[in-house]
Amino acid sequence: MPPRYRIVPLIVAAPLFLQNLDTSVMATALPTIAHALDVSVLHLNLAITSYLLSLAVFLPVSGWLADRFGPKRVFCAAVAFFSLGSTLCGAAQTLPQLVAFRVLQGMGGAMMLPVGRLILLRSVPPAQMVSAMVWFTVPPAFGRLAGPLFGGAIVTLTSWRWIFLVNIPFGLIAIAGAMRFIGDLPEDSSPAPFDIEGFVLLALGLTALLGSLEMVGKALLPVSVIWAMAGVGVLASLVYHLRSRGKAEPLIDLGILRFSTYRASIIGGTPLRIAIGASPFLLPLMLQLGFGLSPLASGSLTMAAALGSLATRTVMARAIRTVGFRSLLVGATCLTCLCYVSYGQFRPATPHVQIFVTLLFGGLVNSMAMVSLQTLGFSQIPKPRMSHATTLNSMAQQLSLSLGVTLGATLVTLAAWWNGSSTSQLSAADFSPAFGVVGAMTLLSLLSFTKLSKDEGAGLR
Repeated sequence: MPPRYRIVPLIVAAPLFLQNLDTSVMATALPTIAHALDVSVLHLNLAITSYLLSLAVFLPVSGWLADRFGPKRVFCAAVAFFSLGSTLCGAAQTLPQLVAFRVLQGMGGAMMLPVGRLILLRSVPPAQMVSAMVWFTVPPAFGRLAGPLFGGAIVTLTSWRWIFLVNIPFGLIAIAGAMRFIGDLPEDSSPAPFDIEGFVLLALGLTALLGSLEMVGKALLPVSVIWAMAGVGVLASLVYHLRSRGKAEPLIDLGILRFSTYRASIIGGTPLRIAIGASPFLLPLMLQLGFGLSPLASGSLTMAAALGSLATRTVMARAIRTVGFRSLLVGATCLTCLCYVSYGQFRPATPHVQIFVTLLFGGLVNSMAMVSLQTLGFSQIPKPRMSHATTLNSMAQQLSLSLGVTLGATLVTLAAWWNGSSTSQLSAADFSPAFGVVGAMTLLSLLSFTKLSKDEGAGLR
């Protein structure tokens, strides 16, 4: 494999490194931040979901900007904007301020994530795509690996504000690498006009739907208002869908879901991604609040999942060649279910070595499923539709992760109520049902994966 096809995936995956570092560091630091801002730790998940929702809402803009100004230029500007948002988050004094600055940070992330993937798809030939996608997973795996331990060390040794400020030097490195190694990809000299009405409808639908889910069980809004938000979200989403079917150049072309492998990646991958979003939120809280571990000890254990994800690079290409995409997806999904259910069986007396090894294996099988989906999902997409495909894929990913955090917080809240405790005094038993539900939900992915043909993606092996 030529060195260029390793360097480019590493550079364009830098935003995923920043995002995973940011999210995993923050998840480890949640109890400390909640204490500093004097808010409930489960309410603080607003700072995570606001960022992920902002990503999803502003992602459609990224494809149009990439076509209008060129992918490389937009990529560098987006990383710079993300770094600025991180700086402001580090200066936040209240939860509303932190949520607002996380939204700004998400706007930068929304531009850099799909544009980076678009650069990769336009720069690497199909024959090298499996290997390139494996290298593409290395930076985010390092982000997940360093994040828990790094976050635990930061909040133990210094102020939690540094968990945001550390993004700045990494952002500068990503910009320098893009300027040096990525060629100038052509922009569209006459892009379609930006669909402002479609953007407003889509943003309103996503924000209202996820916002209503986020408010469930938190007593922050009246129940009638929550139901009204949900209704507005459903109505706006339906109007957008009906309106987009009659447009020649819709903001997000849902017609690309007719490609079977892409449909399996988006729809089939959603339950898996929801679980992946819930786990980094639930595990640090269970280990710190339920088991009484320090942030540093918690981070040392949860980094095992990222270490397992990083190990995927050594086995992925051989596994695909040996069993094929469909068998690998089915097997990895079943093993993922078992791993998440087993997380719920952890107890304060469980040996740390056992927890570490279980999380290590869970990270490995999770990553194998995700790499398979990312590679296979785009195999049928024509190049002119690639911008729509990468944007919708990134939207689905961020929405799924956000739903995972929201679902995890809701399940823990319900379990605490059932067990007669409060969210301010969570115990280990409050987390077990959440992992059980999340694990069982991943099996829904099999409904899509089993419909794939046995030799699907044979040309990519």
